[in-house]
Amino acid sequence: MTTLAYLIPVALFLGALGLGGFLWALKSGQYEDLDGAAERILIDREDKIGR
Repeated sequence: MTTLAYLIPVALFLGALGLGGFLWALKSGQYEDLDGAAERILIDREDKIGR
């Protein structure tokens, strides 16, 4: 029973940390242009480094 006294606050803290990270990503615009990022991977650019 004392183990739950430690695990429940740890789980709540980790959940809040994950939620905070997700909200930060939303606020900073990480999810703004999902289609553009998906299409950019398919474009074959001629100016690649190392060629």
